[in-house]
Amino acid sequence: MLRRSMFFAVALTFGIGVWAASDKLGAAPRPLPQISGNYLETRTCDVYTGPCFANAQVGLTGQQAILAWNIEEGCHEGVDLTGLNVVLVVRAADTLGYGGGVVVHPDPIKSVVIVDERATDEQRQALTDFVRERAGKVAGEVVRVSSQPIAMEFDHVDMIAKLKAGNEAHLETRKLKKGDCVCTNEEIFYPPLASVEHSAPAFTVNGGFAGRGLGQKWTNPGTRSAFLATFAY
Repeated sequence: MLRRSMFFAVALTFGIGVWAASDKLGAAPRPLPQISGNYLETRTCDVYTGPCFANAQVGLTGQQAILAWNIEEGCHEGVDLTGLNVVLVVRAADTLGYGGGVVVHPDPIKSVVIVDERATDEQRQALTDFVRERAGKVAGEVVRVSSQPIAMEFDHVDMIAKLKAGNEAHLETRKLKKGDCVCTNEEIFYPPLASVEHSAPAFTVNGGFAGRGLGQKWTNPGTRSAFLATFAY
């Protein structure tokens, strides 16, 4: 009985100490990310633009997009995806204007997932699940999954990025320049379509999709339509 009483006394003292320490330090630390890397996006409408231009494009452009993840390290659902790339190409019924303060009705949305050809069958499935989870409603209905050689390059200082996914999707960006401003009221009108960190807009030198599954092929050269970012989930 004495030993049990001593145990509860020690436990109570320890618990008060932990509670006091927790109260002093604040909330529990944020869990470490399981997967991280670089992110690239482009659309068929300007994302860095003035409200007048954005309102003029709504319903006419911006129904297509490319979202790409370069996984530097980490796992998804226990599957190691370090060094692999995955691309999501989207076609919506209306401008993908989430977060832009305009009324849009992009559903239905269809998409094609392009996975790194180096992926094993297990990694291929994990990459597809990763894209569905991270793109959320933007992924819509995935109508096709394709394995292609995917090459991605990033320079976050000069905002130069390159993507080539076989013969299906490509993208090249550069830093926005003074001459890219037209009305001097430009701002980030639309946020990135996926949850990312440290995002910044960039100029799409050339980009587009020439694959199957979405009923159309498209390009968007010379537009203020790209984002470079990082991610850590």
